[in-house]
Amino acid sequence: MKNIFNKHNLIKKLIIVPTILIAGLSINSCSDEFLNQPAYNSSDTESVFTNIETADAFVQGLYRGLIPTEMFYQLGAGDTVTHSSEDGSTNNSKYNICNYQYDAKTPNTVTGIYAAMYAVIERTNIAIDRLPDMPASTKRDALLAEAKAIRAFCYYNLIRVYGDVPAIWIPLEEADPNDPATLYPKRTSRDVIYDKVIGDIQESIGNMPVSNGTPERLNRQSTNAILARIALYAAGYSLRWDLNTGSAGTMSRRPDNARVQQLYQIADAALSSVINGGTNSLVQAQGGKSGFEALWFNFDRRNFSTVNQEMMWHIAEYGPNTNSAFGVYAHPGSRGGTYGSRKALQFILPSYYLSFNALDKRRDVATTSYSIYFLNAGAATDTWVDVGTTYSCIMPGKFRISWCVEPQAADARNLNIPIMRYADVLLMYAETQNYLNNGPTAAGIAALQQVRNRAGISSMTIPSGQQAFESAIVQERKWEFSDEFMLRTDLIRMNKLATEIDATRQAMKNLSNRTGQFAATPIYRLYKYHKNTQVYGDPFLAVTYIDLTNPAQIAQVQAVPTSSAGYAAYQTTLKAIALANGQASTTDDKWYPANMFQAYTSTFNGNARKAVGFTAGFNVLQIGNIIYTKPTGSFENGGVYPNWIEGGGDGLFYGFVPNKTELLPFASASAGHPLVDNPNLTQLPGY
Repeated sequence: MKNIFNKHNLIKKLIIVPTILIAGLSINSCSDEFLNQPAYNSSDTESVFTNIETADAFVQGLYRGLIPTEMFYQLGAGDTVTHSSEDGSTNNSKYNICNYQYDAKTPNTVTGIYAAMYAVIERTNIAIDRLPDMPASTKRDALLAEAKAIRAFCYYNLIRVYGDVPAIWIPLEEADPNDPATLYPKRTSRDVIYDKVIGDIQESIGNMPVSNGTPERLNRQSTNAILARIALYAAGYSLRWDLNTGSAGTMSRRPDNARVQQLYQIADAALSSVINGGTNSLVQAQGGKSGFEALWFNFDRRNFSTVNQEMMWHIAEYGPNTNSAFGVYAHPGSRGGTYGSRKALQFILPSYYLSFNALDKRRDVATTSYSIYFLNAGAATDTWVDVGTTYSCIMPGKFRISWCVEPQAADARNLNIPIMRYADVLLMYAETQNYLNNGPTAAGIAALQQVRNRAGISSMTIPSGQQAFESAIVQERKWEFSDEFMLRTDLIRMNKLATEIDATRQAMKNLSNRTGQFAATPIYRLYKYHKNTQVYGDPFLAVTYIDLTNPAQIAQVQAVPTSSAGYAAYQTTLKAIALANGQASTTDDKWYPANMFQAYTSTFNGNARKAVGFTAGFNVLQIGNIIYTKPTGSFENGGVYPNWIEGGGDGLFYGFVPNKTELLPFASASAGHPLVDNPNLTQLPGY
């Protein structure tokens, strides 16, 4: 029976309409506008579920708001790979969050994910409630399974960010308005929620279509992959505390080990189903590009038919009114020209950039050591270059501006949001095989080897012990999945966050001091001058460079002329150095050095760029200035670590506290935040 209580009109006004508006801040749509549907609310549902076509449209609308901006802007950093490069440090919420400095009383706390997920959950609850009342059909059952999978994905997002959260399984219009739990639900054990949504998928996945024509909607294979990911999170580690006593939490698995084993078995079976299904595979080398490069270049170009065998599920983002800010922050930055002035607000830690094997094709795709730079300020002919940068401003590369199609607006990139790739299926399968068999199996090793083969590092040794193999998977996931906003919580579920943070802090200190694994890291790099084509779809990958280790050559590049009178002779010297290092130069080729441990804006680096024609050699890049204006080396910083590595209260991961900051607190400082709105919510211990 529907709409029994008159009070439901008030509930709709208080909850349903505002949450739909919140979800509308991150709207999704695909190239043929199939998701460009009205955002139905419960008052529409009597008519919506009268025929299968409008019910289908409703379910398509469930994808809207699934990935709010906070998911990739705030929580897409802090994973020991990607970091915030905002213009402020401790007074900037993104910088604080990526460094685990947050509390319940400042605007730094992430709240948009909470609101957006419950907005979608309400709509999925409506669909799950109404669809069974329709005449039975294959299509109806598929829509019901799809709605359950989307609801499961929402709860997975909530739990991995907040831990235990309220569990709501029916539409608000079906709830008793006189029950305090309707408007003010309490936290529910994450184990209960995980078991419910995993069961929902298990009982309905057989009704999902094997293919529905587009990976912008879930099908059986992608749902199996999502089931596996959720099962691994349910079986994995998380910050747990007693909901009744509120005592301090600890990182642990759920207490029922038999259920943990079962969850790994569920994940393993789901992954085996995808692998044995034969419809998915890794994108391989084509058109002169490595497989990894071909994957991301074609994904950015929206050439989905080329990549959809690997891109199993991506959220549609296209159209003048249905386009998110995804990709606005993670790119090399550009200064004027065709691409406009686009500031990069995330950067790659150089310890990660330098961690790749020399043969690994992924590094120059996932990262860039260049930014798009306006060369001749005030010149008659505008020129832009892909200018080489230093270690303190290595940028994300998977979603670079020049690879994309022309955006409708500065904050609407036409970039779909990747959620599930076949590479993830392979690495999750390697993980489940290792766990269930107390060490890697031949099948698990083969899965890991597939990923490495595509990357070009097939010769790397694969360890045989269980713990060593798990560590290899952790590192492989970092190399493979940078800027896909799951590494941060992956490290948590594998109970690796604290150790990875400690290792990264030490690695960055070692790099700064040029000790340990970085004792032989070259200080000077010789970059080849390269013009940017200023055309969307430019396939340019990386600036050619030479790492200099010969003392005589280093002395030569250090002698940068201070006036234009010496520039021609200096170029002759640099070309000779390039030739001696196997890089032949034509008459038009030019080279310029960079001290990789100094700031991009240092006197030496600025003068070196001027010597090759950069008339605006000291100008700013479109990158957050707390990074690129700072050195990486301690020697270059006056004998102390730069603040962004270890400084006065704002060094790397300065807010991280084990057994506290692995989860975010509920906000309590202002109206509209969960703890204020809901007095029944308990706060995370420690806040």
